[in-house]
Amino acid sequence: MEICPVCGLPKNICVCKEIAKETQKIKIRLVKRRFGKFMTVISGIEDKNAAKELCKELKKKLACGGTVKNNEIELQGSHVEKAKKLLLKFGYKEELIDA
Repeated sequence: MEICPVCGLPKNICVCKEIAKETQKIKIRLVKRRFGKFMTVISGIEDKNAAKELCKELKKKLACGGTVKNNEIELQGSHVEKAKKLLLKFGYKEELIDA
């Protein structure tokens, strides 16, 4: 059985990810790119694997393309309010999300 090096609990009941969600300050902003296209950028997620997983879920729920660059999630299109609602569903705190 593997033990988490951070919290000392077994990997299957590790609470590190949940604790990290409650302390991260997330910023959602809209950026205008080339040819007048909009991109929603979500920054503040510290764990690269968590950012990739979250990007995958957001792309699926918002039906758009996107990527993770420099621990920032970039989603094609204007999805600021929808992304905020989804982050709340995923367990991030509302007072720590700046949209």
